[in-house]
Amino acid sequence: MALDACVVTVGAFDGVHRGHQELLRQTIAAARRCGVPAVVYTFDPPPKVYFGQAEPLISLREKLERIATFAPDHIVVAGFDQIYVRRSAADFLAELQRLQPREVIVGEDFRFGFCKGGTAQLLRQHFNTRVLPPVRCGNGEIVSSSRIRSLRRSGLAAAAAALENWRDS
Repeated sequence: MALDACVVTVGAFDGVHRGHQELLRQTIAAARRCGVPAVVYTFDPPPKVYFGQAEPLISLREKLERIATFAPDHIVVAGFDQIYVRRSAADFLAELQRLQPREVIVGEDFRFGFCKGGTAQLLRQHFNTRVLPPVRCGNGEIVSSSRIRSLRRSGLAAAAAALENWRDS
């Protein structure tokens, strides 16, 4: 996919939890202010799932449905497989460049490229990049897919659902 301009957010978006929702809101608001398309770039399966470090929180279909509720203009789903995983940070930067982002918005834990070699600092060398701080729950803990998985494993489904913030969870 190639665009003349956009605002893009990149991430696994597994669960499309409250932290992801903030990335989506900020991306779409920035795109509307600039009058350019809002793009969500995500992966299937999520990298942690591919590497066997976690089980997916939701299916790809459900992830796309949840993202769509925020009304981005485009959703890019990169197939995260044995070929994709070998891509360098430079390969990923070149792919992002095809979207010609006016701004890239990511979470502070965002990494990309082979062996997670790319960081937000590297993104900043190539693009106008905004790094959002983590969203925290009432007790100050960071809202994350890992925390949601942990709560589910502990039998705390209601607490996990509160972090996801979806009525159908």
